[in-house]
Amino acid sequence: MEVAVAVVAAGTLAVALAAAAAPRLGLPAPLVLLALGVVVSVLPFVPVVSVPPELVLTGILPALLYAAAVSVPAMDLRRDAAAVSALSVVLVLVSALVVGAVLTLLVPGLPYAWGVAVGAVVSPTDAVATAVVRRSGVSHRVTAIMEGESLLNDASALVLVRAAVAAAAGAVSFWGVAGQFVWTVVAAVAVGLLAGHGSLRLRARLDDPTVTTAVSFTTPFVAALPAEAVGGSGLVAAVVAGLVVGRNAPRLLGPQHRRSETENWATVSLVLEGAVFLLMGLEIAGIVDAAGGVGVVGRALGIAAVVLVVVLAVRAAVVVPLLGGMHLGTRRVLRARGRVEDLHRRLLEGEEVELQLRRRGDDRPVDPARLGRRLQSVLAGIDYLAAYPLGPREGAVVVWAGMRGAVTVAAAQTLPTGADGPEDRSLLLLVAFGVAALSLVVQGGTLGTALRWLRPAAEDPASAAEERAAVLRLVRGVAEGVAARPDEPAKQHRLRQLRASRVALLDARDLGVHDAEVLGAVLDAVDAEQVALELRGGPAG
Repeated sequence: MEVAVAVVAAGTLAVALAAAAAPRLGLPAPLVLLALGVVVSVLPFVPVVSVPPELVLTGILPALLYAAAVSVPAMDLRRDAAAVSALSVVLVLVSALVVGAVLTLLVPGLPYAWGVAVGAVVSPTDAVATAVVRRSGVSHRVTAIMEGESLLNDASALVLVRAAVAAAAGAVSFWGVAGQFVWTVVAAVAVGLLAGHGSLRLRARLDDPTVTTAVSFTTPFVAALPAEAVGGSGLVAAVVAGLVVGRNAPRLLGPQHRRSETENWATVSLVLEGAVFLLMGLEIAGIVDAAGGVGVVGRALGIAAVVLVVVLAVRAAVVVPLLGGMHLGTRRVLRARGRVEDLHRRLLEGEEVELQLRRRGDDRPVDPARLGRRLQSVLAGIDYLAAYPLGPREGAVVVWAGMRGAVTVAAAQTLPTGADGPEDRSLLLLVAFGVAALSLVVQGGTLGTALRWLRPAAEDPASAAEERAAVLRLVRGVAEGVAARPDEPAKQHRLRQLRASRVALLDARDLGVHDAEVLGAVLDAVDAEQVALELRGGPAG
């Protein structure tokens, strides 16, 4: 027991020190931890480390994906839902099929179904690149698309791995795979919605921020485990639960509760993400031994290098037409802006708008307020697409930042063993590890340089300042509209102003009329002031 505690403590310390040292080294922290794990794994006194894939896929990934989903602006994801879907589903499928064909050439005798299974294993990207891209100042539309992809492509890849394994056994059809995929997603979404809303309702009834934070730690697993039990994707369920919590928590939970959860989840995410990459490095010695010793490393790395080039080429081949289609769609939307603006203006003349809608075959009565909010949201979406265009430079960033990570290693270890698995399972496992490691080293080690060379469109400081000023004007206007009650202490009056400001900020967020990051920063400031006032004893006169 003492040894286990010491190992956990040493691992946590290594994660913390790597996070502190990585910026000074100019490298992503996961890359530092991967290298550290590899070095430790080859020390003569260190036993072979074998991590059960379920530990990563069931015990760690749901929590990491949930934490990421909570902080993702849902409106930005919805605006680029087509791009996120293409990258997280279509790209995974195409990559798996192409890599499967390549592997049958590189590994003689390998059945195509097993090649597709390995292709699915190396298809999902890791979210580790997002932090590097965000720090570079790239427009947050790029980071939102990358975050959305990394939230969903793990589940797509795992479903495809299962289908390919079943195909290798001759027990699956195209319609069977399609039906399985649909059920996997539908069941996961349903369970995730229930878990997210249920968690919020429970936490809203609790008064102690420490208790609500403890309950929040269970939410991803309350979503993931039942989803897996009914044949759904536990990872998608955890993501859906996170999106539900992220959107609704500010309306249902007090600022002290949310700040406590945010801070504690940040620590948990840091440790879990670091542990995944540290364990990934520690496994290398055991993987090499299982594959036949160091003599096969050269061959495996050669195959891995070819596979990495293939997945990057496929990624580029999908991203280029995707961006082209998005560009054409944006042009069509921009041309329609004038008509939407005109309709929004004429909404003040409710009767004329109603008649216009009736001429289009809609006989339902028009709610002017609801229609006005809808048109305002549409205009904001058009402005968002115009303000953050995606060109070749941004596309190159999306391609090069698509690094593979720990999910690839964990998913590879789910391939069956013995007679039910491929003959070259150990070699394929080493190839999968090689793809992930090479991706982290080559792409991760050069991502900062690539960003400086590509110079993608960055956030405009002047526009950001104007946006922040507009949001602050909104907050001040709402606060000034909250009149003081007779004999009301100044503290209580200010608290009512802050609550009204929060409602206005959340309404603006739901409409998408302001930048999500600016709104989040101002909302944090409102929360901080409210927490400070609530902690201050006695009424303030």
